[in-house]
This record gives sequence, C-alpha cells and structure tokens, in this order.
Amino acid sequence: MGSGKQRWKISFHKSPSPLKQPPPAEFLCPLSGNLMADPVIVASGHTFERSCVHACVSLSFHPTLTGAAADFSATIPNLALRSTIVNWCLLHRLDPPKPLSFHSAEKIIRQLMPPPPPVEFNRTPSVGSSEESVTPRSAPSRTPPPLLLTTRPSCYSSSSSCDIEITSSSISLEEEELYSRKMKSSEIHEQEEALISLRKLTRTREESRVCFCTPRILSSLKSLIISRYSNLQVNAAAVLVNLSLEKQNKVKIVRSGIVPPLIDLLRGGYIEAQDHAAGAIFSLSLDDQNKTAIGVLGALPPLLHALRSDSERTRHDSALALYHLLLVQSNRVKMIMLGAVQILLGMVKSGHMSGRVMLVLCNLAASAEGRAAMLDGGAVECFVRLLRCGELESEESCVAALYGLSYGGLRFKGLAKECGAEEVVEGLEKKGRSEVAREKCRRILEVLREKHEEDEDVNWEELLESQRPSHSEKEPEPERMVEMGVPEPEEAEESVQVEVSGADGKS
Repeated sequence: MGSGKQRWKISFHKSPSPLKQPPPAEFLCPLSGNLMADPVIVASGHTFERSCVHACVSLSFHPTLTGAAADFSATIPNLALRSTIVNWCLLHRLDPPKPLSFHSAEKIIRQLMPPPPPVEFNRTPSVGSSEESVTPRSAPSRTPPPLLLTTRPSCYSSSSSCDIEITSSSISLEEEELYSRKMKSSEIHEQEEALISLRKLTRTREESRVCFCTPRILSSLKSLIISRYSNLQVNAAAVLVNLSLEKQNKVKIVRSGIVPPLIDLLRGGYIEAQDHAAGAIFSLSLDDQNKTAIGVLGALPPLLHALRSDSERTRHDSALALYHLLLVQSNRVKMIMLGAVQILLGMVKSGHMSGRVMLVLCNLAASAEGRAAMLDGGAVECFVRLLRCGELESEESCVAALYGLSYGGLRFKGLAKECGAEEVVEGLEKKGRSEVAREKCRRILEVLREKHEEDEDVNWEELLESQRPSHSEKEPEPERMVEMGVPEPEEAEESVQVEVSGADGKS
C-alpha cells in the first residue's frame, strides 16, 4: 500500500548571464582604448575622451588618425554619444564608465609619443642671435657670450620666436575655466597638475601665452607663487616666465600686481623658484613702460643681493634685470642710495661676475650721481688696473664705463693722471680688440689731453682729496652712450628658453 504523502521535486535554475559583447568601436577613445565617459568632438572632427585631449594639449602632441592630424583648437561635448554609451552599458548590465583622470591620461599619451633624442643640452645663447642655441655640454665655451644679445631669461629653453604679435587664439574659454578652477582647488595635486600642464603648454606655443595671460589666470598664479609648497611655487613662477615672453603681455602682467610676490619669492623662495623669479623680473624689465614701476615696487635691493646667489641662473638674470632697469635715471639714484657702487666694484675687483657687473656700472656711469659715487669709490684706478693687466672678461664694457666717467670733469682727469690711465688707454686705442673699443679710447684720450685755461692753475693733490665732484658736470647724451657700445635693449622677444639664455629654464 502506497504512502499518502506526495513528493515534490523542486529544482532551482540560474538565469543565464548576459553575453559579454565587446563595445562598438565608436564608443572607445582612439587614444586610451577605453569606453568614453566624457566624449568631446575636436576641431578636426575626431572624438576623444576629454582628459586625453587635455593631456595632448599639455604635451603638445597631435596624433595622426585616418591620415589627418588631430586639431585640438576647439572642443564640443558629444552629449548624444555619451548618452548612447550609458544606455548600452545599462542594457548589458555594466557600470557606466568613469572619467579618466588627467594623470592617467597623461601617462597614456606619453606612451604614444615618440621618445625624445638622447642628447643633453646646455643653455648657452648664440653669439650672433638673440635666440638661444643648443650645444653639447661636453664642449663648453670659455668665452662668455655677449649679454646684451640675450632677451630671454635663463630658465627658458625653447628656441621658438616671439617677435610676431599673436592676435588669434586657439584656446577655448572652457579650457581657461578648467585651468583656473584647478589652480583654485583646495586639493594640492589638482593645483600642481594644472600648473604643470599650463607650464608645458605656454612653453611651446606662443598663441597660448597670449590667450592664457588673462586676469583670472594671473590672479590664480599670484596666490600660488607665494605657496609654501615648493612644487607649486616653482611651477607657478615658471608659468609666469613663459607668459612674460610675449611683448603684449609684459605691461599687463606688471599691472596685475604680481611683481611684489615675485620680489618676495626672489628674497626667500626655494632655489629653483628664485631662478624663475629673477628670470620673470628680467623679462618684464625689457619693456620701457615697466622699468620705473619695477624699481618703485622694490625690486632693486633683492636683485642686487641675488648677484651673489649660489645659482648661476639667478645671478645671470639678476644682472641683466639690473642692466635694463638702470636705463632709467630714477632707478640709478635708488641704486646709489643702496650703496651699490662699492658692492659692484668689490665684485669686479674680486673677479666675481666682472663682465656682467661691468654692464651695470656702465649705466651707473651715465648719471652725475653714479659718476660721483664711482669716482669716490676708486673706480678709475680699478678700471685702469684691470685694463693694464688684461684681467677682465669684457674689455669693451670696462672701456665703456671708463668713458662714462670721463664726463666727471677735472676730478676724473686728476684721478686718471694719478694712475697712469693715458698710457693704458693709448695702448688699447692702438691694439684694442674691437673698433668700438678703440673709438671709445680715442674719445677718452681727447678728454685727457684737452687743455683748459684753468688746468694750469689746478692743484691736483688738493683736487684728489676733495670728496665730491663739481655739480656742473656735463651729462653724457644717451645717443652718445649708444654709439659707444652701451645700446638700449632690443625688444625682440623670442626666452628664452633664457631656461631667454639659460630660465629650461625657462620654465
């Protein structure tokens, strides 16, 4: 007899998992190979992940697709494609893709870029051009380059030209907003990413320097220059050097109020940041409209102190900044009040940067106040001794400074007679290295040999003991000084890459 209980058999079956289908090719970024979370259409018609576009722009990389190079001058969000990708992921029970970080995108783009040539370069400026040249470090030149041809700070290393004003902009307002927002972020890594990207972009593309020199960007840089973090400090100052290379940016940067933070950075920033600060001040001082303002804002004392910096770049750019700033009389007076003459003469006597320091002394000798301080400080005896011994890097600069002092009247003639200047100058007039130097020597000899009625009654010993020269000295005309080899700076902004001679800066 069978059991009254009925047995039920229950079986459980798992629903089949969705088949994993590869996404359509148009959903993938051609650069990263991943599903696009934020696709954008660029000017050439290609579609990429937004972060990959930003990485390409920062690295100046233009991939070639379907026979044409990608053009990143403009970007438009591809909302339709993004919605299609999200729907496809939901249909296949996949999580929608997450936006790719800029750091990750930059790593991907770097792998796609061709490797750089394995040659290391220095930053010595070319002798016959204001642009920088690159020469192997294994063969350094013993002769210092002519400094007056340098129009780029040492911290800049690109050799592209900046002589032509750029009026067209290839950077969208959207990208400017992105950089500004990141630089004002509370996250340090976001600020650093934005600065590094902006630094690379403005170093290689002239039009980027123009369109990124906006009040918003300059305001963000102003706050980051004085950051306590070294990377932010260095990169913010480097970006400013790059922006300052364009002629049309120089006055705009000074008027933005960013010079005082630069001066503070030069006084007490990190070493590399000081390099860039000196380079930026040098670059800004090339514009005549900025010279007086930079001096009034207090740049002269830290520039004078920076001449003894441990960094060659800082010393180089500080000397050139002082040279250009002292083309203005008000800045010469400030330098005299700082006691700069004795400091500079001490550096010349010790052989420390004598060629560059002599350029600064040339400009000081162009004013009555500068001549008085230099005559009192023993400049005539110092210059004659250097010319006699041939111990100076730049003979022409020394002769030019001595020529400026020759406008010092009877006091100069007395000092020159005491140290035997006529014999030395006469020898240089016959065997000088350049025609310009020989011409200056002829002018100096004319002054020394010129006879006045009052010369016969001069008590030279009493004259030499006097502490100050006569106030009726004749001022050298600026045109005369230009003719004698102390030219006004050419505003043919290219440094650069001073790295300008020298600020990779650079930058």
